[in-house]
Amino acid sequence: DIIVLVVAAEDGVMQQTKEVVRLAEEAGVTVIVAINKIDKPEADIERTKRGLIQLGLSLEGHGGDIQVVPISALKGTNLTELAETISAQATMMGLKADFKGFVEGIVIESKLDKYRGKLSTTIVTRGTLRKGAVLVSGTAYAKVRGLFDHAGKPMECATPGTPVEILGWRDLPLSGEQVLEVENEKKASSVIRFRNGQQMEQKADNDREAILLKEMEHLEKYRAERDARRRMGFYTSRRKGPRQKEIPDDDGFPCVNIILKGDVHGSVEAILNVLDTYDDSEKCRLNIVHYGVGNVSEGDVELSKLFNAIIYAFSVDSSVAMKSKALVRDFNVIYHMIDDLKKEISSKLPPLEVEEIVGEANVLQIFQVTEGRKEVTVLGCRCTKGMLKKKLNYKIKRHDEIIYTGGLDSMRHLKNEVDSVKNDTECGLKPKDLSCDVKPGDVIYCYSMGEKAQSTTWD
Repeated sequence: DIIVLVVAAEDGVMQQTKEVVRLAEEAGVTVIVAINKIDKPEADIERTKRGLIQLGLSLEGHGGDIQVVPISALKGTNLTELAETISAQATMMGLKADFKGFVEGIVIESKLDKYRGKLSTTIVTRGTLRKGAVLVSGTAYAKVRGLFDHAGKPMECATPGTPVEILGWRDLPLSGEQVLEVENEKKASSVIRFRNGQQMEQKADNDREAILLKEMEHLEKYRAERDARRRMGFYTSRRKGPRQKEIPDDDGFPCVNIILKGDVHGSVEAILNVLDTYDDSEKCRLNIVHYGVGNVSEGDVELSKLFNAIIYAFSVDSSVAMKSKALVRDFNVIYHMIDDLKKEISSKLPPLEVEEIVGEANVLQIFQVTEGRKEVTVLGCRCTKGMLKKKLNYKIKRHDEIIYTGGLDSMRHLKNEVDSVKNDTECGLKPKDLSCDVKPGDVIYCYSMGEKAQSTTWD
């Protein structure tokens, strides 16, 4: 019904903030902003507000109606005001629910607890949930064996608006799925069979579409190859595709393969949503080999070795991977994990070739000099910046146009051949294969070629 968007005052808008705002807009859910950690010395409430406004949130006091409450969860500052703001917003929206009838709810998160088993955190939206109730969510069902509050204390019942941990699931439900109460386990099994059948039909439809698309791709490729052979004057090849020894195991294109394991469905879903924004595939592919909820397993380790994949463990135990010396990285903050992934992607990119200007010179005069029987052009110059080195590369620029690029045959100071010329020194330069008309006032640049590490543009 209402999203409380918590933003740290010292960090401001982060990637997960953008994701929550996007989801809130798509779902049309009312937002209340809680700016947390205002007790920190580096807290900047106004900067955080400006960042939220740039995301499109119309904040109260800035021409909008989205309420903002600065808080400190650590010290309890303004938490009562936040609770009152939520209550007032709910009253304004006229939020009501029926305490009778079959239970309905929404799964917020689900997880595998090593002591209690499969648990889901669910918000009850209708009815009163008690032990013994039979629930269905997606293709998972539960006979409720226990109800727990946010502190892990047992509850007798859960009414609308109450978050509750439900124990008794046969399979973990997915975050965001609706929870419905049914009469008995027989009815639950019937509902799940029906839904599984629907999923199989949908998968079959999707597979048919994928097969048709693939057939069209193969047909277009075949026609293109056939037309090319006809244009070259032969059409006798019987070989289908490349020879076996010519099929590479790897095309050599930069790629990063990852395996993602998280503590709860909500965390995994949030990270996958961020990964869906990856937009730098032209430089480096990002392949999600596998993802799931729970601790890193031996199966994950085997996949990691098979696909040379990094295991990203989000708030889960990764000791199995560490013992096997698999490449695993542990995080409990999403944007720290994404920053690490960006560094990994950037490390796969080839370095960029860049020019480094070593020196500059102005052309003062043009000389025609006879060498043997051949007349050559020599440029009388003055070094105005840095140093000119004979062995490096040169380019000549007139206004904004490069009129020459190449090396030098000769560099002279007075009448002596030299290897370099310092700043504020006159010299004579004879470029190799000079075919353009150089004029006094043109600028000569001496430069070397170097390499610069690339960074991914994914943001």
